[in-house]
Amino acid sequence: MEITSLTNSKVKEWTKLKEKKYRDITNTFLIEGDHLVNEALKRGIVKEIISIDLSFLKENIPFYLVTIPIMKKISDQVSISPVIAVCTKIPEKPINGAVCLLDNIQDPGNLGTIIRSAVAFNIETLILSLDTVDLYNPKVIRASEGMLFNINIIRKDISTSLKELKENNYLIYGTDVSKGTNLKTLEFPLKSAIIIGSEGKGMDEYLKKECDSLINIPLNNNCESLNASIAASIIFYEMRN
Repeated sequence: MEITSLTNSKVKEWTKLKEKKYRDITNTFLIEGDHLVNEALKRGIVKEIISIDLSFLKENIPFYLVTIPIMKKISDQVSISPVIAVCTKIPEKPINGAVCLLDNIQDPGNLGTIIRSAVAFNIETLILSLDTVDLYNPKVIRASEGMLFNINIIRKDISTSLKELKENNYLIYGTDVSKGTNLKTLEFPLKSAIIIGSEGKGMDEYLKKECDSLINIPLNNNCESLNASIAASIIFYEMRN
């Protein structure tokens, strides 16, 4: 189907998906660019394809040929991509494997980078606290480079999640820049879960009390702390090893 009018009802519908409110109402989200669209196609979650040419015409998936002004209206980027897809949100699976719990992570770039590192270093489940930034924020999706399609991501209350993990014999690790044990000295069991705290204040004290062990990454005296995504990446690497 070809659409040329900016006031078309489908264009209005797609534009609304740039807002979290409408993503939640429709249980759908937008992705931009051929790499992300191809990754979503592998997962079978693409609901509609919108493009300025016919190269992304796929059998059994509704396709809309649109103008460049329409793509600019829908797009979240300064430079538009030739293709955008509407996807259904990724189904959550039961907790399994090595786990990372993210407490109140607010920066979309940090969340996207943490997702990439988690996939790279074999973290199998990410649990996002209810106050962590929206997984389907366009900046999160871009920063993840499509890796959100390759890991189990759950949004759930942290306290409830910790209770479930303990019932399933997971050891819970937290982070503390002053009191924690040197990360290099630890050996992580298969059932390990690490909590990464918010960018501004780190882990809440009530969460530290729930941990079996607190860890830190040794730094020189010129640096007080690391960005949340960098700290997470280093910890994931050590957990894998």
